[in-house]
Amino acid sequence: MCTVAALCTVAACTTGPSLENRGEVTAPPGDSHHLTIGSAGFTESDLLAQMYAQLLNQAGYRTSLITVANRELYEPALESGQIDVVPEYAATLADWLNAKTHGADAKPVGSPDLDATMKALRDLAAPRGLTVLPPGRAVDQNAFAVSGAYARQHHLKTLGDLGAAKLKVRIAAGDECVQRPYCAPGLKKVYGIDVTGVDPKGVGTTQAKKAVQDGRDQMVLTTSTDATLDQFGLVLLADDRHLQNADYVVPVVNRSRAGGAGVAKALGGLNDVLTTADLADMNRQVDSWRRLPADVARTYLKDKGLLK
Repeated sequence: MCTVAALCTVAACTTGPSLENRGEVTAPPGDSHHLTIGSAGFTESDLLAQMYAQLLNQAGYRTSLITVANRELYEPALESGQIDVVPEYAATLADWLNAKTHGADAKPVGSPDLDATMKALRDLAAPRGLTVLPPGRAVDQNAFAVSGAYARQHHLKTLGDLGAAKLKVRIAAGDECVQRPYCAPGLKKVYGIDVTGVDPKGVGTTQAKKAVQDGRDQMVLTTSTDATLDQFGLVLLADDRHLQNADYVVPVVNRSRAGGAGVAKALGGLNDVLTTADLADMNRQVDSWRRLPADVARTYLKDKGLLK
């Protein structure tokens, strides 16, 4: 897999629609037969990129994969056509493009409403020569976990249950949890959870999970596809009042090179089968069992009848 060294610098990656012409992208969607698939360099992104590549290969495309761990680099490369297809997350990309377009202080456009988030994302992506394909069933969003023993003791299945239990909760998370609306402030406002403090151990880190496992903290901020929770005896609490944004997995393509029906059709079958639980299981196979992302992706696609 190639690396960021193969890409141009941010300043040079600007051969997409000019600022003067953005909003007037009228060129027909292209269908290049050699496509570069981008990965953001973490396990889940590698798995999705591998699945995209294998499905596109089967559909008659030649593909190569490149790893670019920084959105500030790979998104301009996607606009310029150096990268043709990238697995993304709807709400996160919508807010990122919104800030890029309207400034860092722009009001966020990502929300728990998937339809509204997708409309905002497509409106922001189109002037940049990007096409956002339909989202599937899989979502990788912020999530909160407690120890299994704690959940059983207090009869907790949802964050709403935790709020109703009137328990004092310290969260193992990143520093930003103190201010981010999806974290401590949102838990207080939406769920009435009595957050007594934030233990700055990072998002989903081993240290954060161990702090909850050992009872030093009561809850950890992680993600909905975290593959290692069971190793620490942790369980997710359902976001029953939809605090978190709609970070559904979406393929984003360069319209002039990969915006045709062929790419959409090749990747569309994955939407019907890939779930959040599937992603978590594949993440586990790579992170815990040390299987290669390409092998895990191939086995999954074959098991689902998507790959011959």
